[in-house]
Amino acid sequence: MANITNRCAGALVAAALCIFSLTASAKDDYRIAWSIYVGWMPWGYAQESGIVDKWAEKYGITIEVVQFNDYIESINQYTAGAFDGCTMTNMDALTIPAAGGVDSTALIVGDFSNGNDGIVLKGADKTLADIRGQNVNLVELSVSHYLLARALASADMTERDLTVVNTSDADIVAAFSTDDVTSVVTWNPLLAEITGMPDVSPVFDSSMIPGEIIDMLVVSTEAAGDERLGKALVGAWYETMAAMSAEGSEADAAKTHMAVASGTDLAGYNAQLAATQMFYTAEPAVEFVGSAALRETMANVAAFSFEHGLLGEGAPDAGFIGIELPGGEVLGSKTNVKLRFSDRYMKLAADGET
Repeated sequence: MANITNRCAGALVAAALCIFSLTASAKDDYRIAWSIYVGWMPWGYAQESGIVDKWAEKYGITIEVVQFNDYIESINQYTAGAFDGCTMTNMDALTIPAAGGVDSTALIVGDFSNGNDGIVLKGADKTLADIRGQNVNLVELSVSHYLLARALASADMTERDLTVVNTSDADIVAAFSTDDVTSVVTWNPLLAEITGMPDVSPVFDSSMIPGEIIDMLVVSTEAAGDERLGKALVGAWYETMAAMSAEGSEADAAKTHMAVASGTDLAGYNAQLAATQMFYTAEPAVEFVGSAALRETMANVAAFSFEHGLLGEGAPDAGFIGIELPGGEVLGSKTNVKLRFSDRYMKLAADGET
């Protein structure tokens, strides 16, 4: 009897120590990076309006949302471990953090570009065919590069028909204002600024490949395992979406805040939203990530990334990095899954369980 009692006591002590260890090591402070883009401006508004803090406090954590002026640098900082999450596109999620060995989860799919990314040439009445032989300025190996490749394929051209010039998104408007630069590929609000210049021709945009350039909040898969963080993030996001999509002064005030922060006005921001397929509620986002179209898109993205050497040194094929879809299906390697599309928290939001 004494032996049984001692064993039970030992088990209780071990359990208590385990619980204490988990509690002591639990992370309570998270950092999220975001950069200027029509579909990500809501994060800045949610932070400054107190929406993020409200939801974080509800779950007993803190969430710091930090703005970057350079998109790629924000992803690099996330990949280096300085942030727990970052806004980025589907392709960049695969080719930067995932290819860098950071197991990442697309926790919120906020929208897809439906005209917000585009190719612009100097000169009136130009067509895509006129890009042949030109230097094209863009953020090399980013989603702009992917858009260019898709555009060229539609016109029976390849990248061998032109020269890509790597240009930071922070510099691309100024570059286009010089005499030397004649063609650019970029995204809003930069795209709107460039297309507003005199004597230019937009020749291709993402509405011609709908659903392929997806804008997401990506977090480390370890962070995604913390239900407090996941619920707080989707709670804050969809409260902000509700404010944006409401009728009247509330929506105008929220969107005006976002417009000013991105360097435009309400009319300009609404024009950018018109070229964006926003998921203002969780239900269509859940449907989108569960669709066959996402599977096809990610297969195309993986193929482009492999052809451009973006999947890591020594990658033998486009399936080198496994991409997990909702439901557990894996595209590519099942032993090297580094990018995951999850509908877990968006479903909770859709069901009112946040």
